[in-house]
Amino acid sequence: MIRRRTALSVLMLPALVGHARAQAFPEQPVRLIIPFAAGGPADFIARIISRVMADRLGRPVVVEARAGAGGLIGVEAAAKSRPDGHTIVLASSGALAILPNLRQDMPFDPLKDLAPITQVLAVPQIVSVTPGLGVRTLRELVTLAKARPGQLAYGSAGIGSSLHMASEMLKWRAGIDITHIPFRGAAPAVTELLAGRIQILCADVPALLGQVRAGALPALAITATERLALLPEVPTAEEAGVPGFVSETWYGLLGPAGIPADRLSVLAAAARAALGDTETRTALADQGGRIVGSSPAEFAAFMRANISVWGEVVRATGVRLE
Repeated sequence: MIRRRTALSVLMLPALVGHARAQAFPEQPVRLIIPFAAGGPADFIARIISRVMADRLGRPVVVEARAGAGGLIGVEAAAKSRPDGHTIVLASSGALAILPNLRQDMPFDPLKDLAPITQVLAVPQIVSVTPGLGVRTLRELVTLAKARPGQLAYGSAGIGSSLHMASEMLKWRAGIDITHIPFRGAAPAVTELLAGRIQILCADVPALLGQVRAGALPALAITATERLALLPEVPTAEEAGVPGFVSETWYGLLGPAGIPADRLSVLAAAARAALGDTETRTALADQGGRIVGSSPAEFAAFMRANISVWGEVVRATGVRLE
């Protein structure tokens, strides 16, 4: 009997060791890549959620900036990392949904080379104009643009950026002709709008919120399906007269394809715990965003649908990377 029990124990040992290893995940610090420069919105979001994620995982979550190519360099690094769950990335809609429709030389396939964990946050744009333009509503802007085709200029954070594509969606949905002036980031575009050297800007809420609250710039609309709690008096674009004009810069956590399902589940649970934390929710809400916290399957479906949305905008407007 003793020999039989000993033999059975030996046979069960590999399974028990495997179970212990699965239970031990993560076995080392988790690297969280942000594919943008430190100090920006993605860096802020990553550092906010990493605190609770680290508590939940029992290991440090180390934020690492890998900027370049509109976010592609950092996302590529995550996609090509070892699929053991110890490297993840906080990527944005630009690299995951917009650029795949604009570039033929994508270094990764967002639907095949990445494992979605959860969508974290979706930040709409504020549609604003230079005060000297003399319009106070989105309908008035559309009327003026139709009366002056090609004469009004809009700014963006660069060709292919979410700010650029939001304005292209406005052009398409409203049937207007406005001219694109790209800048190196949102901040210089805001400066030019204040100076009146461009007339229109669709920028993420944090980029314009201070100027709007101070009365320096008008907010004509929010590019979301619902009004924003931070600016409840500002209508959605649909309420303001442009149906179908919905644009958000969204952020999500992903790892390389091939992460074992049990490890993906642990990471997703830790991320959702972070998004359920009161302090985290308050900090993210102050960014003017909608907190999501979807499951891996829900995030995958959303990504597929959003890639299709921006593909339609690209085809309709003829936007090309120069």
